[in-house]
Amino acid sequence: MRIGELSKSTGVDIETIRFYEKSGLLPPPARSDNGYRDYAHAHLERLAFIRHCRALDMSLADVTLLLDSLETQDPEELVKVDVLVASQLGKVRARLQSMKALEAQLVALQKRCDADHDHHACGILEELVSAAHGEACACHPTEAAPAARASAPDVN
Repeated sequence: MRIGELSKSTGVDIETIRFYEKSGLLPPPARSDNGYRDYAHAHLERLAFIRHCRALDMSLADVTLLLDSLETQDPEELVKVDVLVASQLGKVRARLQSMKALEAQLVALQKRCDADHDHHACGILEELVSAAHGEACACHPTEAAPAARASAPDVN
């Protein structure tokens, strides 16, 4: 199959397929008599594997390790797969915590809006300006803004 068909079958952009070939993630295909790339079913499967790993937010280095692990039966090498997935899970959990904290901050900020913009200043903008001045704000009530910390004298 040609690169366009491979792209359509996997949902991977043509330029990304070429990048994967150049980086060694995808082996180079055979060439037909007219010079076109001729991808086999093995390319389709490997590209789908790569795409799945990338959808799990794995780095290209991690994908390489996983692809290399497909070829081994060595238990010590396969442990690396377990470690990789555990590490990825840890990263996802850390991002989830960070996103939950961000959500709470945005909810607190949103509560500053009374939607009566004809008679009141925007509470959200007031909070953001306060934070920019180094004051506590609804979304960061217990910490000073970074600008205030940067300008605060060092007492140590």
